[in-house]
Amino acid sequence: MRRGAYFGWIVLVGVGLQAFAAPTVAYDIVLRGGTIYDGSGDAPYVADLAIEGDRIAAIGDLGAAPGAREIDVSGLAVAPGFVNMMCWSNESLIEDGRSQSDIRQGVTLEIMGEGDSMGPLNETMKKLMVEYQGDIRYDIEWTTLAEYLQYLERRGVSPNVASFIGAATPRTYVIGEDDRPATPEELAQMQALVRQAMEEGALGVASSLIYPPGSFASTDELVALSEVAAAYDGMYISHMRDEGANMLAALDELISIARRADVRAEVYHIKSSGQQNWHLFDQAVAMIEQARADGLHITADVYTYPAGATGLNAAIPPWVQEGGFEASLERMRDPERRDQIAQEMLESSGDWENLYLGAGTPDNILLVGFKSEALKPLTGKTLAEVAAIRGTDPRYTAMDLIVEDNSRIGTVYFTQSEDIVRKAVSLPWVSFNSDAASMAPEGVFLKSSAHPRAYGSFARVLAKYVREEKVLTLEQAIRKLAALPVDNLKIDERGYLKKGFYADVVVFDPATIQDHATFLEPHQYATGMQHVFVNGEAVIRDGEHTGATPGRFVRGPGWKEPVSP
Repeated sequence: MRRGAYFGWIVLVGVGLQAFAAPTVAYDIVLRGGTIYDGSGDAPYVADLAIEGDRIAAIGDLGAAPGAREIDVSGLAVAPGFVNMMCWSNESLIEDGRSQSDIRQGVTLEIMGEGDSMGPLNETMKKLMVEYQGDIRYDIEWTTLAEYLQYLERRGVSPNVASFIGAATPRTYVIGEDDRPATPEELAQMQALVRQAMEEGALGVASSLIYPPGSFASTDELVALSEVAAAYDGMYISHMRDEGANMLAALDELISIARRADVRAEVYHIKSSGQQNWHLFDQAVAMIEQARADGLHITADVYTYPAGATGLNAAIPPWVQEGGFEASLERMRDPERRDQIAQEMLESSGDWENLYLGAGTPDNILLVGFKSEALKPLTGKTLAEVAAIRGTDPRYTAMDLIVEDNSRIGTVYFTQSEDIVRKAVSLPWVSFNSDAASMAPEGVFLKSSAHPRAYGSFARVLAKYVREEKVLTLEQAIRKLAALPVDNLKIDERGYLKKGFYADVVVFDPATIQDHATFLEPHQYATGMQHVFVNGEAVIRDGEHTGATPGRFVRGPGWKEPVSP
């Protein structure tokens, strides 16, 4: 055989073998035949979805285009990852970055910062943060808010993370915990801290106005901080000064801040607290609707349970807490002050939201989180039960417990109406939150009880309010779980299933997704979420956590990527 003919034969054989080789992989992952809920609220449709790297590469009939991994999702819902508009995972993600209770419900973005944020911190703030740590212990290896979020990203977290700067944080940084107005110079320093946080990626300013020292801020102070956030297209979001008898005045303050600062504004966990105040909810909705009609961008979020959770010290008048937690303990130890505090716990006031009265009875105050090993056996008992055991008045029992535990004591207050929760869920401008840490039924998390919303808030939307009660259609619910919060926060390229967007994608069975957590047995995962992808990486596969931690620090609209020199 001639040399040229020989090489020609080799080439032909090579071509023939190539024809029989496996086709070139087109995508990393292809989800085949799922029902696509794209986040817009439009009707769903059946299609394939392809992921390449950290992005959605294609949606449609992809034919034979293969993926390195192919998943048959026919009969299942495929949706953008859910957004938790307000969580308390600040510390729990340090302990366990897997974010089990939330990621198993499809939460791919955790939003932090209600009232207080993890930065900026000065040395005094760092010292107190270490001193008041509970079951979760950690070193503080950051100073600014952005450094904290980068710290989480480096350690490894399963969901994406983002945060507001808490309005009380720059106040504490500059003023401390005194109940007084900021001087012009101090206010300028606080504004500078907000400006730095916005430029580093904060979503806006978040206040929590029932808790000292946040409650010490005037409307003017909140307007001044919100003006800085607005300059970076950020949001003002607030746990209002009162969710009970004075909620309309508190809502009027929020609307006034939005108008004066020309800022988008949102109401945290919208509700009317206390049975005697339930009738105010419809008036509050009407006020928001009117503000929206007037051109203001006012929205809200809600958790899907008729009970809230905060500290037992929220049942104590706020003046008791001026000067910080240690100062409050001294006042609760003083016999004369104790009597004054106990008396005010029985009085309705326009100056503070009285959660002791709002609960109606100490039987509706459930103790779920103690710091002291000696008091942990009381976990899961009501304040009334503990008072009966000790033979003391429930008001004095509350003060004694706070002093003995040297903590605010995690507490569930049954003050709300299921009918109002249902109304809030149905509103088109309301998204969802857990108002809780993301945890797991193991390890340190079992040292305390929890509110069931930590394990069930988002699955409950889909199970109770979509499938069972039909308050929402599934496409409406997906919009409110994903696209609505992302639009409100001005976060780009997330919240929708669109080509080129980040591949935060969830796959679940609408017929079986279910929350299981209860107030008596809260540490129970939701079920029905089959697959969860964060930035294109599988975090939940066939209903189980993969151990992957691809979550990133998601920055707000004021952040600009540094330009390389």
